[in-house]
Amino acid sequence: MPGDIAVLGAGMHAWGKWGRSFVEYGTVAARAALADAGLEWADVQSVVGADTVRGGYPGYVAGATFARALGWQGARVSSVYAACASGAQAVAAARAQILAGLADVVLVVGADAAPKGFFAPAGGDRPDDPDWLRFRLLGATNPAYFGLYARRRMALYGDTAGDFAQVKVKNAAAGALNPYARYRKPVTAAEVAASPVVADPLRLLDICATSDGAAALVLCGLDYARRRGVPDPVRIRAVSTATPHHPRTELDLPDIATDSAAPVRDVPEPERPAAFRPSLAEAAYEEAGLGPDDLSLAEVYDLSTALELQWYEDLGLCAEGGGAKLLRDGATALGGRLPVNPGGGLASFGEAVPAQAIAQVCELTWQLRGWAGARQVPGARAGIAVNQGLFGHGSAVVVVR
Repeated sequence: MPGDIAVLGAGMHAWGKWGRSFVEYGTVAARAALADAGLEWADVQSVVGADTVRGGYPGYVAGATFARALGWQGARVSSVYAACASGAQAVAAARAQILAGLADVVLVVGADAAPKGFFAPAGGDRPDDPDWLRFRLLGATNPAYFGLYARRRMALYGDTAGDFAQVKVKNAAAGALNPYARYRKPVTAAEVAASPVVADPLRLLDICATSDGAAALVLCGLDYARRRGVPDPVRIRAVSTATPHHPRTELDLPDIATDSAAPVRDVPEPERPAAFRPSLAEAAYEEAGLGPDDLSLAEVYDLSTALELQWYEDLGLCAEGGGAKLLRDGATALGGRLPVNPGGGLASFGEAVPAQAIAQVCELTWQLRGWAGARQVPGARAGIAVNQGLFGHGSAVVVVR
């Protein structure tokens, strides 16, 4: 495929609450990815950093920050911020450079040192900022939105709190097998039900934590991989970063009202505009030349247990409203027909915002290489990683072998 690039190396720093600089975490992940690729830092021609807004200026210019930490050597540099989609947008930027012939080898790094508790708005008064407004006008933290999504599923499809709990049970079982995960112990449905209510019907164990962590990838062209003695590398075949269509009838973070088509009335409206999350997957499938039936596994953005069920439908793994049944049938568990979050998901890692989409691609890479150990999906040949950030940012990455 003309858009394929190779994943030559993948590396991570374990997730947790370590109390150190995000630069340290990212440097560890970068060196691990370089070692996996069999390359030296001097071989890298470009660095793309996924930014963290909590790191001050060093976080705002993550590409340069990591290049400096590794030792200035002249590589071109860029930095990307797209909220929770930052890592995938960084992968997209690196891929564009490789396909354009601007670099043979690109290092992509994302790392974060997240605050304790739920994310809060950045400081200052910003009445033109939708993210600031939803906190100031509604007091709506992220879990408030997660609870609304969950209630919507219960009302429309009959999902239950027990279904949501089983998502946590499934992902915790996978995370227990992942040495990079923060939470590495199985969880029972009874433990989920006994945890404190955060945003009804979701309980503490239904919602992902905030974490420190890092992930990195070494990406290159296929010819370069062959010259390095890797004739059949894991390949990134598609990266979708589609934006929503007007009108949006389903509210996503940080919106507090439906939008208006008035500002874009002169723009032709698609005949059948897909909802935002499904459009991310559809664009990636079209670019990759495959569909949901071709997938071996998926890594999805499980900010909450209910949201994971929504992703099943958005990815076309089942019909609308069929997510809970797919879960109950065991199809998305390790050993099932199409495991979802075999790495443990955010349920096991928590959010390290700039790193998590990169970590998803790391997991797909290890799975497609057959290196995932006890959590290995047998015969894995194709996988998709999806996530969603604020302000219409989102991504879907298709990885094949």
